[in-house]
Amino acid sequence: MNNHWKEENDRLQAAFEFNNFREAFAFMSEVAIEAEKMNHHPDWSNVWNKVYFKLNTHDAGGKVTEKDHKLASIIDEIYKKY
Repeated sequence: MNNHWKEENDRLQAAFEFNNFREAFAFMSEVAIEAEKMNHHPDWSNVWNKVYFKLNTHDAGGKVTEKDHKLASIIDEIYKKY
């Protein structure tokens, strides 16, 4: 996992920056497909060229689990394309 991610307050958090809104939205679309395959949906937001994530596992009482780390790694791999 890259240095985008920090574990704080029972959340794995990161922010990613893009050249423009179109790239940020395309990235989010790719992440959405992978998150759906995992049935693990992020708490995320987007403002223009930035995407913010807060990951934790609701089934584990809102704690960070291996499932969150796996999704974070997938997000990192997708981000490498941009």
